[in-house]
Amino acid sequence: MNPSKKTQLLEQIAAIPAMERGTLSLHSSGRHQKLQCWQGGRNHTRHVTADELPAVESALAGYAQYRQLTEEYADLVVQETRQNIAAAKKKHRSRPPSASPRKKKFSN
Repeated sequence: MNPSKKTQLLEQIAAIPAMERGTLSLHSSGRHQKLQCWQGGRNHTRHVTADELPAVESALAGYAQYRQLTEEYADLVVQETRQNIAAAKKKHRSRPPSASPRKKKFSN
Protein backbone atom coordinates (compact mmCIF):
# COMPACT_ATOMS: atom_id res chain seq x y z
CA MET A 1 0.00 0.00 0.00
CA ASN A 2 1.26 3.42 -0.87
CA PRO A 3 0.99 5.78 2.15
CA SER A 4 1.47 8.80 -0.10
CA LYS A 5 -1.70 7.86 -2.04
CA LYS A 6 -3.69 7.80 1.22
CA THR A 7 -2.20 11.16 2.21
CA GLN A 8 -2.95 12.58 -1.22
CA LEU A 9 -6.59 11.49 -0.98
CA LEU A 10 -6.95 12.99 2.49
CA GLU A 11 -5.45 16.26 1.28
CA GLN A 12 -7.89 16.35 -1.65
CA ILE A 13 -10.80 15.71 0.73
CA ALA A 14 -9.64 18.50 3.06
CA ALA A 15 -9.39 20.89 0.09
CA ILE A 16 -13.06 20.60 -0.85
CA PRO A 17 -14.37 24.12 -0.14
CA ALA A 18 -18.11 23.44 0.16
CA MET A 19 -20.48 20.50 0.35
CA GLU A 20 -24.21 19.99 0.24
CA ARG A 21 -26.21 16.77 0.28
CA GLY A 22 -29.29 16.27 -1.79
CA THR A 23 -30.84 16.51 -5.21
CA LEU A 24 -31.91 19.59 -7.11
CA SER A 25 -35.13 19.57 -9.05
CA LEU A 26 -37.35 22.18 -10.63
CA HIS A 27 -40.12 23.35 -8.34
CA SER A 28 -43.65 22.93 -9.69
CA SER A 29 -44.03 26.71 -9.98
CA GLY A 30 -41.05 26.73 -12.34
CA ARG A 31 -39.66 29.86 -10.70
CA HIS A 32 -36.98 28.20 -8.62
CA GLN A 33 -35.32 24.93 -7.78
CA LYS A 34 -35.81 22.81 -4.72
CA LEU A 35 -33.11 20.91 -2.90
CA GLN A 36 -34.21 17.68 -1.25
CA CYS A 37 -32.20 15.51 1.10
CA TRP A 38 -32.70 12.89 3.80
CA GLN A 39 -31.55 13.96 7.21
CA GLY A 40 -32.33 12.29 10.49
CA GLY A 41 -34.65 9.82 8.76
CA ARG A 42 -36.77 12.58 7.25
CA ASN A 43 -36.97 14.21 3.85
CA HIS A 44 -36.07 17.90 3.96
CA THR A 45 -36.84 20.34 1.16
CA ARG A 46 -35.27 23.74 0.74
CA HIS A 47 -36.08 26.26 -1.96
CA VAL A 48 -33.11 27.52 -3.93
CA THR A 49 -33.35 30.87 -5.63
CA ALA A 50 -31.66 31.67 -8.94
CA ASP A 51 -28.89 33.64 -7.23
CA GLU A 52 -28.17 30.73 -4.82
CA LEU A 53 -28.19 28.11 -7.58
CA PRO A 54 -24.50 28.30 -8.66
CA ALA A 55 -23.26 27.99 -5.06
CA VAL A 56 -25.61 25.09 -4.31
CA GLU A 57 -24.61 23.28 -7.52
CA SER A 58 -20.95 23.77 -6.62
CA ALA A 59 -21.56 22.45 -3.10
CA LEU A 60 -23.40 19.40 -4.49
CA ALA A 61 -20.42 18.74 -6.76
CA GLY A 62 -18.14 19.07 -3.71
CA TYR A 63 -20.12 16.43 -1.86
CA ALA A 64 -20.03 14.11 -4.89
CA GLN A 65 -16.26 14.55 -5.04
CA TYR A 66 -16.03 13.86 -1.29
CA ARG A 67 -17.98 10.62 -1.68
CA GLN A 68 -15.80 9.48 -4.59
CA LEU A 69 -12.55 10.26 -2.75
CA THR A 70 -13.65 8.59 0.48
CA GLU A 71 -14.65 5.50 -1.50
CA GLU A 72 -11.15 5.41 -3.02
CA TYR A 73 -9.62 5.86 0.44
CA ALA A 74 -11.75 3.07 1.88
CA ASP A 75 -10.76 0.77 -1.00
CA LEU A 76 -7.06 1.41 -0.28
CA VAL A 77 -7.48 0.75 3.46
CA VAL A 78 -9.48 -2.44 2.82
CA GLN A 79 -6.80 -3.65 0.39
CA GLU A 80 -4.09 -2.86 2.93
CA THR A 81 -6.03 -4.64 5.69
CA ARG A 82 -6.45 -7.76 3.57
CA GLN A 83 -2.75 -7.78 2.71
CA ASN A 84 -1.81 -7.43 6.38
CA ILE A 85 -4.13 -10.27 7.37
CA ALA A 86 -2.73 -12.51 4.61
CA ALA A 87 0.85 -11.67 5.62
CA ALA A 88 0.11 -12.44 9.27
CA LYS A 89 -1.51 -15.72 8.25
CA LYS A 90 1.53 -16.71 6.17
CA LYS A 91 3.87 -15.72 8.97
CA HIS A 92 1.88 -17.79 11.42
CA ARG A 93 1.90 -20.82 9.10
CA SER A 94 5.63 -20.65 8.49
CA ARG A 95 6.40 -21.34 12.15
CA PRO A 96 7.19 -24.95 12.91
CA PRO A 97 4.53 -26.58 15.01
CA SER A 98 5.61 -26.44 18.61
CA ALA A 99 5.51 -29.58 20.67
CA SER A 100 2.97 -29.43 23.39
CA PRO A 101 4.69 -29.14 26.75
CA ARG A 102 4.47 -32.23 28.92
CA LYS A 103 3.52 -31.90 32.49
CA LYS A 104 6.20 -32.99 34.86
CA LYS A 105 5.18 -35.49 37.45
CA PHE A 106 6.50 -34.84 40.89
CA SER A 107 6.89 -37.64 43.33
CA ASN A 108 6.29 -37.07 47.00
